[in-house]
Amino acid sequence: MATNIILLGPPGAGKGTQARRLIEERGLVQLSTGDMLREARSSGTEMGQRVAKVMDRGELVTDEIVIGLIKEKLEQGGKGFIFDGFPRTLAQADALEDLMKEEGQEIGAVIEMRVDDAALVSRISGRFTCGNCGEVYHDVTKPTKVEGSCDVCGSTDLRRRADDNEESLKTRLMEYYKKTSPLIGYYYAKGNLHPVDGLAEIDAVAGAVAAVLDEGKA
Repeated sequence: MATNIILLGPPGAGKGTQARRLIEERGLVQLSTGDMLREARSSGTEMGQRVAKVMDRGELVTDEIVIGLIKEKLEQGGKGFIFDGFPRTLAQADALEDLMKEEGQEIGAVIEMRVDDAALVSRISGRFTCGNCGEVYHDVTKPTKVEGSCDVCGSTDLRRRADDNEESLKTRLMEYYKKTSPLIGYYYAKGNLHPVDGLAEIDAVAGAVAAVLDEGKA
């Protein structure tokens, strides 16, 4: 059976970094809601046309449409999928579980990347990324070897998110705790929640995630 996992954690917890590791090392496919919507909009399919109409009206895409996009991806097959950014609510979690049963699959593990809020604010306020390859850096803990140039691809297109500041982050954290943190209890009750220290070194976090997957829990 395919390895399907959910990455849970507040903004800046490192979900994207760990997702890239899982893609490279295990051949998993990342299902990002934003990426799927952009892909669908340009696909010309019936579902893509529905997405385009909703987005062109400036409205939020419904859970039904997102589930439909996920269904299409699941039916394409693969070694497994990483759900990053979905589900965000209990209703979405229920809908995803119903879909997985319908497709004869299951969520093997939910990785909760736990963080300390104060440390997270420090981490995020110094974060910047390469606009070309996506490598993540930090002013203090991981600066580029050559100022203004990406270590990986050499690009000088280094970017900071406009909302990577203390005030914006606190707002995003509050939104996470209100809407998404109830999922922690939801998956704990189902017995497939596995907390890891999201503020540990990247390799240590990757090791902790790998241990969960390799112990047959996913």
